Amino acid sequence: MRYWRQRMPKRMSHTSVWAMALLITLLMVLLMAMPASAANDVGSTSPVMPPNIVIFFADDLGYGDLGSFGHPYIRTPNIDTLAANGQRWTDFYVAAAVCSPSRAALLTGRLPVRSGLYGNTIRVYFPDEPGGLPQSEVTLAEALKDNGYATGMFGKWHLGDAPHALPTRHGFDEWIGVPYSNDMNWVDEPDFAELVKLSMRGNTAEQAAVYARRGAKYADPKAEHFAAPLMFSRATNNGFVDRVEQPTDQTLLTQRATEAAVDFIQRSADEPFFLYMPYSMPHTPLFRSDAFAGRSLGGRYGDVVEEIDASVGAIHDAIEAAGVLENTLIIFTSDNGPWLFMREEGGVSGLLRDGKGTTFEGGVRVPTVFYWPGTVVPEVVSDIGSAMDLFTTVMALVGDDAASATDALDLSPRLLGEGASPRNEMPYYRGGTLYAYRKGPWKLHFITEGAYGLPPAKQQHETPQLYHLQRDPAERFDVAAQNPRVVADLQAAVAAHQAAVTIARPLFDARLAAIAAQMERQAANPTTPNNDQ
Repeated sequence: MRYWRQRMPKRMSHTSVWAMALLITLLMVLLMAMPASAANDVGSTSPVMPPNIVIFFADDLGYGDLGSFGHPYIRTPNIDTLAANGQRWTDFYVAAAVCSPSRAALLTGRLPVRSGLYGNTIRVYFPDEPGGLPQSEVTLAEALKDNGYATGMFGKWHLGDAPHALPTRHGFDEWIGVPYSNDMNWVDEPDFAELVKLSMRGNTAEQAAVYARRGAKYADPKAEHFAAPLMFSRATNNGFVDRVEQPTDQTLLTQRATEAAVDFIQRSADEPFFLYMPYSMPHTPLFRSDAFAGRSLGGRYGDVVEEIDASVGAIHDAIEAAGVLENTLIIFTSDNGPWLFMREEGGVSGLLRDGKGTTFEGGVRVPTVFYWPGTVVPEVVSDIGSAMDLFTTVMALVGDDAASATDALDLSPRLLGEGASPRNEMPYYRGGTLYAYRKGPWKLHFITEGAYGLPPAKQQHETPQLYHLQRDPAERFDVAAQNPRVVADLQAAVAAHQAAVTIARPLFDARLAAIAAQMERQAANPTTPNNDQ
């Protein structure tokens, strides 16, 4: 483990006996005047603790959903205070516009297409997934654990719910949270495999009826509609201890995650710790505790966001009470843009175009704050950054220069006021396909498609569309015709990027073949037991 150590003072040489005697006398007087604890520290080589790392990762929070990012009615004073006293990044991106691949990219520092953590048909992992985050992928939690950190995660995982795939098998000492999205265990509704079968059979009428019923339940969520599990997992010297609470009361998800995080901080304050807080919300269905019901002018969605803000405040206060605030880097961001299809039950993208699922800015540009009192230089930053970069950035701040990730760049010089962000380019993938590419202020679209469930339909552009994001962050004005050299420059950058990336097979789609094979066996032998998992 690499520590920053205090330098030993140089010894003074003596020139005569009387000088040495005088020096000794003075030192004795000083030592007698010091408190005992301070006297014991003279000449100390005790290590200076590496920084604690706290990452807040909201689910489906839009670019415009925080007060510090422009929302006029949702009150987020705790996050806004972090933003005012830290760095508010305006051009910060996730690697994918949907949950599972975005979360994988943050934890591994790698594009999801490299590791297969994406799907061209299935967008995310669903319950009873036999796969999950591959063991070959090194997570930020594992890298920090190797550097002596206590690692705790409290919130949504969404990278596989099989035992081998859980967070405690990927570097976390403990975890409490929902293994996937909070709407994935419907009561009295077809499960994932059954929905896939309806699609394969072309049973569109029944599909439409299922989604119509679900839409009504999203709009008026009740606990009895969902059977989401809350999982508890701990790594021990003898293996792992796992248990499940199902169904769980979703109104208490944010509260219980916060309480667990505060407890973790209190137990871990004497050693460096990594706290990962991937909230289950504001992903729909929207649930909040009684204390926040009806509190926000922004409706149920606003209530949920304001409870998350209160959670951030409680965790900040716990860190301060533990006496380690000035040695803690706090990061707040979101996993993708707002789920616009949910209308007022979803968030907003502010001045950005579109939302969750799309490669327009509203789908992949997310509100982001870095806070570290006395270390991170407060300002508004318009440099480009990505959640992928957190891996290498954190490890550089920890002092482990050898630990880095394939696609992660070190943002620490920008955080410390020592230089610009090294990231000047950003690829935009939807599934395994590159839809767009940014270089500097310019963004080139090869394919455009609306947010999930919303227009416009997918369109491949024979002539790519070009936007200047600093002048036109809403992507309204295609200026490709006026800037042929810029188009050519971005096309060259895309060619270089694609030459450097090997796209792995999509792991999320693996279950489709298994379900299709099961259907064929069932058709060939109707007496065969129906076991899809």
